[in-house]
Amino acid sequence: MPNTGPLGQARPNGKQILLAIVTLGFYGIYWAYKNHEEIKQHSGEGIGGAAGAVIYALVGVVTLFLLPVEIKKMYEADGRQSPVGAGTAAWVLLFGIPWYVKRQTALNDYWVSKGAPAPA
Repeated sequence: MPNTGPLGQARPNGKQILLAIVTLGFYGIYWAYKNHEEIKQHSGEGIGGAAGAVIYALVGVVTLFLLPVEIKKMYEADGRQSPVGAGTAAWVLLFGIPWYVKRQTALNDYWVSKGAPAPA
């Protein structure tokens, strides 16, 4: 089934990383909430914002796998090949930030391809 819900917001990578650092990681809970909620609203699939925020706060490592899988399903429902998937979580085991950048870039590219404004 094609994705027909409202578009999410493309977010600049650098700003997101800076906010996470400045807030000592608390911004990550909001970030997980927004990303999971936007995917759920757009695709009708996924765990949604509240569950995403709780999972991130309690067992953040699950988010490493869960968000790329939700993004992958969204791309596939759109008939496109996803640049991320469960294997993307391996990036964090090696470097940390590249996982975030790869995942956020894939999500940004998807939103922008659907008509959302590019991150500023």
